[in-house]
Amino acid sequence: MKRIAPSVLSANFADLRADLEMINRSDADWLHVDVMDGVFVPNISFGFPLMEPMRKFCTKPLDVHLMIVHPEKYVERFCDAGAWSVGFHLEAVDDPLPILDLIKAKGVRTCLTINPDIAVERLVPYLDKVDMVLLMSVFAGFGGQKFIPETMDKIRFIRQEIDRRGLKTLVEIDGGVNTQNASELFAAGADVLVAGSAVFGASDPEEAIRIMKR
Repeated sequence: MKRIAPSVLSANFADLRADLEMINRSDADWLHVDVMDGVFVPNISFGFPLMEPMRKFCTKPLDVHLMIVHPEKYVERFCDAGAWSVGFHLEAVDDPLPILDLIKAKGVRTCLTINPDIAVERLVPYLDKVDMVLLMSVFAGFGGQKFIPETMDKIRFIRQEIDRRGLKTLVEIDGGVNTQNASELFAAGADVLVAGSAVFGASDPEEAIRIMKR
């Protein structure tokens, strides 16, 4: 099943409700919520205050991506704020398992994420312990970056490993996704594509989502 998760980071925050209503009408599956702390990544986005209006006006599941240090301090609060899934970076923690347990205890789906400079093999021990893995195809922290081509090999590797073990773990890709490369990413083994400017920057965002899903 092909899934598209537009990233709210690229939405028009001066008229966020209109963009959320567009997402509701569209064929998008989830809304991707990038949370940055200015420490783990050199940028700051938003936190809990924006979760409330997003949860209120968006009917699609909120796929929360934490680009922060000490995610263990905040995952439960994001779950309580309405997250449908919560992901954090493997390289931001010493041991992801206790944090995954915190998320699971809230009945929320789990995701483990890596930046492009982290070996994809490091995700392998956790594939049976998470609902999803997120491979960053740009470096976390800024929108509008170009897709890193080497990500394709990582997708194929992790897809093969998931299939070999008979797991249901989803593979999500975030960064530089657009209407030109979406079909190739799905073909390589991705289940979910996060798209920011390719959706919200398009002249017809709903059509852009339809094209990527095709």
